[in-house]
Amino acid sequence: MLTILGMGYAPAQLSLPDSTRLINARDEKITNFYDTLKVRAARKNFTRILYDFVVKDEPRNRDQKLHRENSYTDAEGKLIREIRFLRLDVFGPSLQDTSRKAKSWIERTGNILHTRSDLHNLRKNLIIKPGDTLNSELLYENERLFRTLPRIRDARFILLPDSLNPDIVDLLLITQDRFSIGVSGVLNGTSSAKAEIYNRNLFGVGHEASFRFVGHMNRQPYIGFESFYNINNINGKFLNFSAGYSNTYLNEGTLTLFEKPLVLKTDQFAYGISGYSYKRTNRLPGLKKQFPYDIPNYSQLNVWGARNIQLKDRNDRETQLTFASGLQIRNVKYDHHFTGDTAIYFSDNKQYLFGITWSQRNYIPDRLIYGYGITEDIPMGFKYEMVAGLDNHVTGKRIYTHVFLSNGNFFRNAPDHLYMYGSYSGYFRNARQQQGMIEFGMNFISRLYAIGNVRSRHFVRFDYTRGINRLDPEELMFEKNDFIRGFSSDRISGKQRLSLNLESVFFQKKDFYRFNIAFFTFGDLGILGVEGRNIMKENYYGGFGAGLRLHNESLVLKTILVRLAVYPRHPNDVGLLGMLVTEQTKQTFYNFQPGPPEPRRYE
Repeated sequence: MLTILGMGYAPAQLSLPDSTRLINARDEKITNFYDTLKVRAARKNFTRILYDFVVKDEPRNRDQKLHRENSYTDAEGKLIREIRFLRLDVFGPSLQDTSRKAKSWIERTGNILHTRSDLHNLRKNLIIKPGDTLNSELLYENERLFRTLPRIRDARFILLPDSLNPDIVDLLLITQDRFSIGVSGVLNGTSSAKAEIYNRNLFGVGHEASFRFVGHMNRQPYIGFESFYNINNINGKFLNFSAGYSNTYLNEGTLTLFEKPLVLKTDQFAYGISGYSYKRTNRLPGLKKQFPYDIPNYSQLNVWGARNIQLKDRNDRETQLTFASGLQIRNVKYDHHFTGDTAIYFSDNKQYLFGITWSQRNYIPDRLIYGYGITEDIPMGFKYEMVAGLDNHVTGKRIYTHVFLSNGNFFRNAPDHLYMYGSYSGYFRNARQQQGMIEFGMNFISRLYAIGNVRSRHFVRFDYTRGINRLDPEELMFEKNDFIRGFSSDRISGKQRLSLNLESVFFQKKDFYRFNIAFFTFGDLGILGVEGRNIMKENYYGGFGAGLRLHNESLVLKTILVRLAVYPRHPNDVGLLGMLVTEQTKQTFYNFQPGPPEPRRYE
């Protein structure tokens, strides 16, 4: 039996009674799948040996345990009397073993220097309150929200039944911060470099601040800087505010954002306003592509709002129907003598868009996907979106419309996950389509395999984009870390692009000075082609190789990446071999969250 010693404190070693855990239907299906596979494999010596070598029971049991720990259905409907908090040190303990202590002097010093998330900051992120009746789905949703915060390593609720009244339950929220201060740096050959320092949890209140120096040997200003400040979930209302200023060789200007997104499925309203004002920039807001020239005096204003309605089908499965509208105003004043399509592309315009989205959002917890031992929440559900509106362009008024369909679910008989999407978009004037696009693709995540002490997953990604009557400045390319890893060329482009990415990741049991290690192999294939031709007959490019990633989940630092690649067919500005040591932002899952109505991006 657990005894809580005051608000925010609890015994170091915690155990959860089996009565508060429940194997859900999906766990039983997964168990049956493995049991059936094991029985069939046992019929022959070779397949039995192969099964024992490839599939280990322990990792599967751990995955099932993870699902059970997030199932609170036995306490469904009970009255929540009190919510208490246990804030673990950054280094040493974990949610699986809260009794562990920091061993090295570096870890102990880190725990002393770190400012823990204060209790007010934790309470404002609660969507359940004392006096509510316990809802198991809402409880897991609240856990997931804590895990989405960049300053939180992991979070979990523990049920504390009342020994005298079975209809009452207390909750203990166990959280573990990440060490909030981080540094970052990138060296691009001998011409440019970046260095950044940031804090993801200023004073323990959850504010984020960053300051970055950006330098270039040949372009002014030779040493520039960028600064950003973010406040998330203001006053517990899920209101977010961001502001930033930049003065580098890439751009000079400010940005401001204030929004309330549809964080919860039950949210009824969402809205936002954002503004960008640049004296000069070589990139339009929201786009990755950098232009080889500056665009002077660029400004953009976005305003949007949405209404979310809850729906239920015959099986009581909840879905959401979201109505949204938005306005975008763009002003461009350039001193280049642009002509033709380029002048049309960089021109003033106003867009009035309206959207309808039917969506469903659920999540399944797992481990060792993009993270290294922490709980990761895989989205399940769908998002079907239709957007239409008026584009008041400098060349005249035209209609914009798009349809976007996406779906992500586990396979019925195995714990593999598949996400698929497709869309059709374009502008129309006088029954003629302009700046249209067709895109579709998929993302596959395999189940977790165990080979000895090594665990592995396999990833497959496929994407296809085709432009229809696009403008001359609108070109598809291979970005440096997208489509073909490490492959970046200014000499090849097209109006349609196909890419296939394969990757196998091998998570190691041992760490390197508390940094988790994952080796990986990859193979990438990409095709760029002109509009209106068979993409399979166009120019092929590709790369393959191997590398390793180092990451410490207790830190907000980015992942350290070491990669060696070979590019058999390459343009003159890309070498045959590519060796890279850099940092990498952790990959994130797609999501089915409705948002503002926006045109699909062709990039």
